Amino acid sequence: MADRSPTFRIEPLSDSHDRTAFACGIPALDRYLREQVSQDIRRRVANCFVAVEIATGAVAGYYTLAATGVALADLAPSLVKKLPRYPVIPAALLGRLAVSQDFKGQGLGTALMADAIRRVARGDLAVFALFVDAKDEAARAFYERHGFERLPGDTRRLCLPIATALKIIEAE
Repeated sequence: MADRSPTFRIEPLSDSHDRTAFACGIPALDRYLREQVSQDIRRRVANCFVAVEIATGAVAGYYTLAATGVALADLAPSLVKKLPRYPVIPAALLGRLAVSQDFKGQGLGTALMADAIRRVARGDLAVFALFVDAKDEAARAFYERHGFERLPGDTRRLCLPIATALKIIEAE
């Protein structure tokens, strides 16, 4: 039996991508892609990458990356012992991640997250970890299944050291 799953490419968002039909089921994420992301890119506060279905050119999902920092005091003691004693550690923020309802259940969210990890790891800037702010319990469970851990005392922010993330995606 032939595999009929869509094939995607992940690339930086450009003006050629039609974002008008994108609907992930979370209005704030849909609105961000349609109305705000271009401004964030122009202002250099975030980059956006889209998964495009090769056969149709449809935007099937997206994620954003931005630079951030995390106070050493906010990290788990098991991570702190491996780090220099700088007050703030450089990190990347996976700000938004969404998959169109038309493409849910195909592993695209995981593929987008893996792409984000690879981009951060091969970047020219030194980054210790990838952080996310989970919007809800389902998002938090998704990230925890992929190795992210909650910061002590924080119910929404999760962390995955890049070295650990690379080991996880190499094993998969």
